[in-house]
Amino acid sequence: MLQYEELRLKLKELEPVIEELAQSMGYEVLKNELMELEEKTAAEGFWNDVDNSQKILKKVSSLKNKINEVDELKGLFSDTLTLIEMAVEEQDLSLLEEITEGVDKIEKEIERLKLSTLLTGEYDGNNAILSFHAGAGGTEAMDWVMMLYRMYVRWGERHGYKVKVMDMLEGEEAGIKSASILVEGQNAYGYLKSESGVHRLVRVSPFDASGRRHTSFASVEVLPEIADDMDIDIKEEDLKIDTFRSGGAGGQHVNKTESAIRITHIPTGIVVACQNERSQHQNREVAMKILKSKLLEIKEREHLERIEDIKGDQKDIAWGSQIRSYVFMPYTLVKDHRTGFEMGNINAVMDGEIDGFINAYLKNLNLGKL
Repeated sequence: MLQYEELRLKLKELEPVIEELAQSMGYEVLKNELMELEEKTAAEGFWNDVDNSQKILKKVSSLKNKINEVDELKGLFSDTLTLIEMAVEEQDLSLLEEITEGVDKIEKEIERLKLSTLLTGEYDGNNAILSFHAGAGGTEAMDWVMMLYRMYVRWGERHGYKVKVMDMLEGEEAGIKSASILVEGQNAYGYLKSESGVHRLVRVSPFDASGRRHTSFASVEVLPEIADDMDIDIKEEDLKIDTFRSGGAGGQHVNKTESAIRITHIPTGIVVACQNERSQHQNREVAMKILKSKLLEIKEREHLERIEDIKGDQKDIAWGSQIRSYVFMPYTLVKDHRTGFEMGNINAVMDGEIDGFINAYLKNLNLGKL
């Protein structure tokens, strides 16, 4: 049967690609490293140093995830090839759709793993902290922040990441003034770092009775979550710490105690806040983690020797330049101004289908490495 033969030949062409991909990911090295770490976890006295034990277990989990990705791809390849041979032998065309979907899935998974090999930055494997801020435009801009917030939450859910709200300040009428979320999972920062910058919306505003077209702006800041054991020296006297009652618009979810925390780093003017944890102590810990991530990101981006070298005027850099436009009217189009990648299905994009933009950015960033 011609259709099956074409699919079989396509699979055979992908076989060396899979092997080459496994080598580039260091598949055998990863397996050996995993074996050595698992021996350590079984050794007597492993839990004597709890902090070190947790680091090892976290590394074991990360290695297993990477190895499983290759194993699952190889398994899918083997299963699909076996299904083709069975269908040819039994002259069964009813399996054609299932096999075609299997081959397509293998191609997409190869492409995804190729991109993951480009995530070689020091913090690419870390969780990601996303912060959203409304630009000028009042309620319209705050509604745009809400739309972006939902888009990234949906993207995280699609990829099996855990998304946790760290801070949220709702608008008086609608939308969100500002918010911070933590996206937890392997390579979350590596993928989402491409999203940092200003996002522009063009649409007929639902808040304008005249039905006029509006342009709104919102900023998205993406930072890697920094490990607790990373030594970043922040002087206590450089911090201004305010407490307040957490709650949403209209008095929703208001606490009776001032558990929410706002920390200002006086030398740079950077302000971080957290209000979603149960206690003031927990909110302070989370806020300090965000502050450390911000300071470290600026330090490394500006190639500075010390945190103390960061100047006050650096605080506005995170706003960045416009990176992407989302047009709902007079036509529908989402276009990334850095890579030229665009999609006409704007509803799918707003529902979290942004992999095309992320992939185009990574490929552009690592041009020649694929």
